[in-house]
Amino acid sequence: MTTKYPIFDYLSIGKRTIDMELNAIQSLAQRIDESFQHACDLIHCCKARTIVTGMGKSGHIGHKIAATLASTGTPAFFVHPGEASHGDLGMITPEDVVIAISNSGNSAEVVTLLPILKRLQVPLISMTGNPESTLAKAASVNLDVGVDCEACPLDLAPTSSTTVTLVMGDAIAVALLEAKGFTAEDFAFSHPGGSLGKRLLLRVSDIMHKGDQIPAVFQGALLSEALMEMTHKGLGMTTIIDENKKLIGIFTDGDLRRTLDTGEHIHSLNIDDVMSTSPTTIPPNKLAAEALSIMQNYSITALVVIDTNQRPTGIIHMHDLLRAGML
Repeated sequence: MTTKYPIFDYLSIGKRTIDMELNAIQSLAQRIDESFQHACDLIHCCKARTIVTGMGKSGHIGHKIAATLASTGTPAFFVHPGEASHGDLGMITPEDVVIAISNSGNSAEVVTLLPILKRLQVPLISMTGNPESTLAKAASVNLDVGVDCEACPLDLAPTSSTTVTLVMGDAIAVALLEAKGFTAEDFAFSHPGGSLGKRLLLRVSDIMHKGDQIPAVFQGALLSEALMEMTHKGLGMTTIIDENKKLIGIFTDGDLRRTLDTGEHIHSLNIDDVMSTSPTTIPPNKLAAEALSIMQNYSITALVVIDTNQRPTGIIHMHDLLRAGML
């Protein structure tokens, strides 16, 4: 039996909410001024950490701002203002900088911390919707995150105000990211467990087959010897090296199929006559992501890893990239 729901215009309300929050953000852009510059300078010059605090919904936004700062090169963490009054203030040192968030600027739990922060001489950045509030006046610099009204029709539930505060936090984080010259590789170091971390940190040398695992036959060997080496090493290919162990060619499963198509007797063929003499190679210090890109571009399943003397030091196979989570 199908349940019938009352008809209600959710779409219009949803669009109205989004429009109101967009307008609030556009208004915020007009307030990025010297105060924003000063706040970023305080954080950039900070010798220790950025401590973010806030109560209620402001606290939830504070958690996100601290996390964004930390992941983009600015050491930061969140301290709950209620817990701070019961011992967690010990986490804050005079070399830190504090970002305190309160839409009213008068949240009791946050205001309670002000005398201690002043005694520690900790630079204080406030984010408030009221520049005349206790918090704003006590701060080294106040960032105005006020809104004309909340998207909530009762003008009570924090909606537009929390969105604007979050955007202000993102603006600070991105400004600092660029000022510090923070790179994608730096980002990967703080995200080693994610796919981005793997793409930016994992190198060919970390996952390649090496030593006795490298299939190799010497120049002048019979094709049958090469096939035995390929079967033994199980990588679907073998390298061909000269007397100085330098790479001069490769022979793959694909080359074998093409050789069989010619009708030649494989037991009498010399590997020199059927090998590929211009193999695609990669140095061991390159990113595994670059190896993947090369394999995809050339439609191949394995790359020979060579050193500066053109000697094979490893083999990286598509299966290795798959096991490493690159695919």
